[in-house]
Amino acid sequence: MRITVFTPTYNRAYIIGKLFDSLKRQSFRDFEWIVVDDGSTDDTEELFVQFQRETPFFPIRYFRTENGGKHRAINKGIVESRGEMFYIVDSDDYLPDDALEKIDRVEKTIPMQESNSFAGVCGQKFFSQERPIGNTFDGDFLDITSLERSAHGITGDKAEVFYTKLLRKYPFPEFSGEKFMTECVVWDKIAFDGYKLRFFNECTMICNYLPDGLTASGGELFRANPKGWGLFLYQSGLFGKNKGLNKWNSYLNYFYTMRGMISFTEIAYNLHTTPLVLWLRLTGMRIFYRLYR
Repeated sequence: MRITVFTPTYNRAYIIGKLFDSLKRQSFRDFEWIVVDDGSTDDTEELFVQFQRETPFFPIRYFRTENGGKHRAINKGIVESRGEMFYIVDSDDYLPDDALEKIDRVEKTIPMQESNSFAGVCGQKFFSQERPIGNTFDGDFLDITSLERSAHGITGDKAEVFYTKLLRKYPFPEFSGEKFMTECVVWDKIAFDGYKLRFFNECTMICNYLPDGLTASGGELFRANPKGWGLFLYQSGLFGKNKGLNKWNSYLNYFYTMRGMISFTEIAYNLHTTPLVLWLRLTGMRIFYRLYR
């Protein structure tokens, strides 16, 4: 199987049919659709029985799991994947008719002798067929790690497609009692280890940011999942995404957000430091801001 289209879903029976219809229209046909239902309480399961009865030209593999969050669903999908490449498409998004054809074509332009240094390819997400999300680079292709995006003026969500065999080496950490972790935790680690993506300036996904989606709940999700949030902040500093004052402002924000909810010691450990070091640095930040004012 060339491509696994992977969709994590939770109570999206009302909209996921749009994605299904877009998959049926794909000009490229060597793919499967894996769906991990993260404990939906609507009629998602019955809907997929209906989808499978339609016997589309691609296999539909539906898995129902206990509610555990998108990152756990991704881990499950990667284990089950039969595709060479793994493309995450959320349940409120859909694909242009030639999206998978573009992905296949661009991936084949990576020289065989260089393929071990690549994590995959990355197309553009659009709000509509005419309106791209964020900014991009000039030209057709750009081979960089995702940590180098800002240096090339690339902003906003993009459509990453990773090699499945590589993702199997980078599972999402799973913390007991937590149901959210930003995908940057893994994507940044892959980039920090030197794996590049071939960015290209073609639309491969149409996105909807709905009120019941993860993007709309961002701040609340971080607060409710402090270990995952702390790991993200720690890696952002370690990998150079957050530097200097930005790094310590993010730690200060974490402290003020989480104090009263968890202990100071837990805050320090979640940020992968010791209580003493965290206290010294936060104290230094407070002194700095008093002097600045």
